[in-house]
Amino acid sequence: MQTTPATNLPQSIEWRLPRHARSVGRARLLFRETAGRWALPADVTDTAELLLSELMTNAYRHAKVPAGREIRARVSLTADRLRVTVTDASSTLPTARSASPEEESGRGLALVEMLAGEWGAQAREGGGVGKSVWFELGITAGTAPSSSERRSCDDEPLHGVRRASDGGSAGGPSPSG
Repeated sequence: MQTTPATNLPQSIEWRLPRHARSVGRARLLFRETAGRWALPADVTDTAELLLSELMTNAYRHAKVPAGREIRARVSLTADRLRVTVTDASSTLPTARSASPEEESGRGLALVEMLAGEWGAQAREGGGVGKSVWFELGITAGTAPSSSERRSCDDEPLHGVRRASDGGSAGGPSPSG
């Protein structure tokens, strides 16, 4: 279901989710609802949902952190680009590996590399705990921003932050405190 495209760009929303397997599906649901409100093209929505799921799964499975740490998923939209960032409390940066045909896992970053226009990982800015892994997709069907066209969405103001574990409605962002 597509709605009227968003006119107040850039737009951004962040969800704070518990480090739990159920949070992967919750992040997909929250993203799909947001993509519908922002009237993202179906191919961009499908690809971003898949790649978000991969990054959330990595954060859940591989971040060796104390109990109670959250995973944050942030989605930012500009006129020509969608950027998705997943942040966790582990400082270990992800590394792609070659999975054998018999293995059931180990292909997530390969998918991100293959499908994203750009992607990367870095330690959290300002000396914060953990790391952020992100990808960008071009908004016009079948295109991705070139290196010369890239502009960081992290410099944009955060328009909505919602703690998904607080039981807030998925209908829209609420300000954080």
